[in-house]
Amino acid sequence: MPERQPLRRDAERNRRRVLAAAREVFRDHGTAATLNDVARHARLGVGTVYRRFANKEELIDALFDDMVDKIDACTQRGLAADDAWVGLKECLIGVCEVQAFDRGLREVMLGTGKGPERQAQVHERVGDAVAELLRRAQNEGTLRPDIVSGDIPLIQLMVAAITDHTGQPEQWRRYLALVIEGMRVHPGPMAPLPPFAAAEEDLQNAILASSLPHGARGTG
Repeated sequence: MPERQPLRRDAERNRRRVLAAAREVFRDHGTAATLNDVARHARLGVGTVYRRFANKEELIDALFDDMVDKIDACTQRGLAADDAWVGLKECLIGVCEVQAFDRGLREVMLGTGKGPERQAQVHERVGDAVAELLRRAQNEGTLRPDIVSGDIPLIQLMVAAITDHTGQPEQWRRYLALVIEGMRVHPGPMAPLPPFAAAEEDLQNAILASSLPHGARGTG
């Protein structure tokens, strides 16, 4: 009925507000964060959060779905491009942007008991589209013929590790650009790389920290 429409809009606004707050809270505090923390950050009553999400896992599920939607949108934009190489390149950049923005949150989503199930969901949702992007670029003659679908998630892991170890949130762009150039059959004129931003001391510390067990990193 017409008089209920504002309530529906308000409920959707609150839902988006909760998700935005949860993304920041889980990204900053990991699995220790609670729904009460999310409600405070969103400046909403706890009851409003619990009406939308019965528990923390439901909220993480919703955040995960939102992330997969963004990744899927990147692949669909890539498939819509007239130039297969441009579509693949822009897809890779877009997916890594999503990954960089939600770096800590991604650990929450995939580091729990539901990690394998959620990873399978990503593959089911976008795996065929990624394979099609590769096939088109290879048929076009711009992508190396020995690149396979399994290379893509490993490239994402490599790119994510740069941010993890250097603490420079945009440094991944330089190395993704290098990887993308290496994927081409016949590279054209070299585009300028994104700038190298890591200080020498930070770089050396990052290399040393990379040899430590994960739980020991960042401890004094």
